[in-house]
Amino acid sequence: MIEFRGASRHSLATLRDQLRDLSATAGQLETAGAELFAVAGTLDAQAPLRRALTDPARRPDDRAELIATLLRSRISEVALSLVLAAVRLSWSRVRDLADALEHLGVLALVRAAEVEGRLDDLEDDLFRFARLVESDDQLLRTLTDPKFPGQRRAELVRTLLEGRAVRPAVRLVEQAVVAPRGLSLVEALDGFSRTAAAWRQRLVATVRTAVPLSEADRQRLVRVLSRRYGHNVDVNVLVDPGVIGGLRVELGDEVIDGTVAGRLEDARRRLVG
Repeated sequence: MIEFRGASRHSLATLRDQLRDLSATAGQLETAGAELFAVAGTLDAQAPLRRALTDPARRPDDRAELIATLLRSRISEVALSLVLAAVRLSWSRVRDLADALEHLGVLALVRAAEVEGRLDDLEDDLFRFARLVESDDQLLRTLTDPKFPGQRRAELVRTLLEGRAVRPAVRLVEQAVVAPRGLSLVEALDGFSRTAAAWRQRLVATVRTAVPLSEADRQRLVRVLSRRYGHNVDVNVLVDPGVIGGLRVELGDEVIDGTVAGRLEDARRRLVG
């Protein structure tokens, strides 16, 4: 998830609140998400426009009129309202505006899934696809090969996920494939998952275990981690025979390694040292 500082952090919080308060259908939010991605892409490609829209010497209404002239009748009212609000706000760095619009696009799709009661499905779809890409080198190379046009890679994503993932998740995977914005594909997908969890004030933990956890054990782990971190924690369980036994919990930058493999490796390092 992108980190914003100073004025940009305050501005992004304002935009999140505006998106949360919008009265829109899931379909309208899906459309707005795709349009916000497109606007962010345009700003990425046009440095003079980026500077003009974040220039503190220009009045906020003048910046809004400039972008409205370019986008009016080209994007939906939902997306336009968010773009106009964004350019009226202050940004610490010129590039933060495009980053914020991309972030809003992600949130629009997250909220679309929320409106349909499919937010859990969206998070699960993103997690599973990220793990599939991690384990399949050929698929990863195909989805990230710059020799293939972005549209072809997006079509492949739709072919792979059509009917197997919720629509907002498919659109987010397409975005990660076509415009990862300096991240690896897996980093982009995991970032979208964290954004979805943060939307409902949750943390995401990846738990690696040699055998599947029972639902009772999974819920017990959720309670333990939630108490430890003072937040609701979503747990994604990944079966990995390499851990031998026990659990390895990855939450952000923190790793809790209680696996047999981890203890053996620690013992080996001590012997070598």
